[in-house]
Amino acid sequence: MIITRWAMAATALGAAALVGWAGAAPASVSAPRSPAPDLSLHLGQRPDWGACPADAADLVEAGAQCAEVTVPLDYSDPGGRSIKLAISRIRAGDPAHRRGILLANPGGPGGPGLEYAARLRPALKDAADRYDLIGFDPRFVGRSTPIHCGPSPKAPPTYSRREAFEASVQNARDTARRCHEHGDNAALLPHASSRNVARDMDLIRAVLGERELSYYGVSYGGDLGAVYTQMFPRHAGRVVIDSVTDPALTQYENFQASGRAQERGLDEWAAWTARRSAEYRLGDTPRQVRAVVERVGSRVDRGPLPIGDHVVEARVLGLFLRQMVGNGESDATLAKAVRNLADAAEGRDVEPIPELSTWLELFSTPSPELDNQFNSGNAIFCGDGGWPAGGWPDDPERYWRDAERARRTQPVFAATANAIFPCPFWRTEPREPGVEIGNRVPLLLLQATRDNNVPYTGAVAMHRKLKSSRMISADLRSHGVYGRGVDGLTPVPCADQAVNAYLRTGALPAADLICPAG
Repeated sequence: MIITRWAMAATALGAAALVGWAGAAPASVSAPRSPAPDLSLHLGQRPDWGACPADAADLVEAGAQCAEVTVPLDYSDPGGRSIKLAISRIRAGDPAHRRGILLANPGGPGGPGLEYAARLRPALKDAADRYDLIGFDPRFVGRSTPIHCGPSPKAPPTYSRREAFEASVQNARDTARRCHEHGDNAALLPHASSRNVARDMDLIRAVLGERELSYYGVSYGGDLGAVYTQMFPRHAGRVVIDSVTDPALTQYENFQASGRAQERGLDEWAAWTARRSAEYRLGDTPRQVRAVVERVGSRVDRGPLPIGDHVVEARVLGLFLRQMVGNGESDATLAKAVRNLADAAEGRDVEPIPELSTWLELFSTPSPELDNQFNSGNAIFCGDGGWPAGGWPDDPERYWRDAERARRTQPVFAATANAIFPCPFWRTEPREPGVEIGNRVPLLLLQATRDNNVPYTGAVAMHRKLKSSRMISADLRSHGVYGRGVDGLTPVPCADQAVNAYLRTGALPAADLICPAG
């Protein structure tokens, strides 16, 4: 199950919000030791299991139960204000061999996960029978005391790269202001962090009466799994993390690293498309195909490009291309869309293909659900240690300089890889430093060698920090390795089998593995 599908839910919240959907590691600094909080008030609760929400179709179909758990808003003051987390449970299919709970997280940050364990169940096969499968919406997401920042004002069209950049700075500044001022956010936002999500996970474990927590997380959910093992090593059961970032880099540095990888992904797509020049008419060589994309980008840099009932602006184009190069299965869709865009750039009257039309429609149709997902994600990015918030550079001109410098080697993705987030303008200072990763908790790590959402080198760095981990490398262009068949994508059977064997038996592979796709 792959978190990049959440990236399709893009709105006019701005480029930074969508770029953040890749997931990024917390700032790599050590936290001071402090006395363990007295959580007895919360440990005594018993979830009142009942029917799941009617609109949670996967849970209803699976016969799941749902409940709420209360957790401290501030773990340093566990007797103070509480917030509610929505959780789901699918009971183990083989009670005689049940070994505990398996909690799952689909990434983000900001991705709702109440239904995720149910969606993951087909990939788990018989391993699912040994666990109660637990889904949850992390704090401030979905049904778990959600935060909202209100609709983003519609930005005026821009007609140059510099104007587009200045509009993105203004959007980031406005988002930070709205998030602080909206509703009760001023009290909630200081407690948005990966540390607190990991604490919530461990409290869920304790409330359910389990000695340990087994886990699967992808993208940001993979980073979160590493944080959990660092904070709660004695409670970590069988942990699988998929598609992670370099824990030694700042969030901004991890996003910057994706730009180079996305250019390589575009090259790979261009080679695929050139071999099908008769069908897509984009060029007979990879260089010719890439040149078409760059011409479309240059046209959009000069002002909005009308196509059907929509217009394409530079940030929208960059994010669409970024989404499409993430998976090899999207090659045909991207080729058709680029043909569409090239025709529109040449003044032809064309209708966008459905996939492109859907993307453009989402950018013009904000909703409370997307407001929550993107801005709860922003809250984590800005709350994960360091100052300015999240370790982001505080000088807006730094982002402009970095993007312009990167254009020499990243003509298509420099702007998205160096996009500004609301974090430089965030009004809440992180309460704690981020988590420094480095332990010997056994776990299984998966990464696609050509992942251009979070590059492979980052996973190698994470593997080195997690000294008792085993790593499965999959030879494909994808963000997410495990369970791809559930999403109708090319599966990686060797990886799926290794994960399920580990979850069944607890035995890691004897050595790191390289798995072919399909």
